[in-house]
Amino acid sequence: MKKVLVVMGSDSDLKVMEKCVDRLKSFDIPVEVRICSAHRTPAVAEQLAKNAAAEGFGVIIAAAGKAAHLGGVLAAYTTLPVIGVPMATSVMGGMDSLLSIVQMPKGIPVATVAIDGADNAAILAAQMIALSDEALAARLTAFKADMAAEVTAKDEKVRAQFA
Repeated sequence: MKKVLVVMGSDSDLKVMEKCVDRLKSFDIPVEVRICSAHRTPAVAEQLAKNAAAEGFGVIIAAAGKAAHLGGVLAAYTTLPVIGVPMATSVMGGMDSLLSIVQMPKGIPVATVAIDGADNAAILAAQMIALSDEALAARLTAFKADMAAEVTAKDEKVRAQFA
């Protein structure tokens, strides 16, 4: 199975991104977590991205705030899919991060989830890897069925309450 590389621009992103790592592990997806700054350690970012495919990664998830260039820098050096997680910030609540990530130039796509959307980043990465992994695809199908069952149970409870 392909691994997922989770890269954060700062350790301040860890609290949010632990949800991503936990979700990936819940699907039995191997994950590696790194801290790397697009601006302070650009050579490290370049090497991470250039070597990721050869090291068995299938997807890169990049979490960054404010200027949020990390996902774009990583995407510039690899053909692997990159998923950007815009981090909430004190200045604009994360809109700055979101807009930075979705405005990638032509040829350097970065899929983007919601502000602090770590869980969805993990699920999207799992869906990408599941394209060539039938066992993972089955786990995702079961996961989505469980979510639907939760909603159905809540619907039945509220309908009974107001009947």
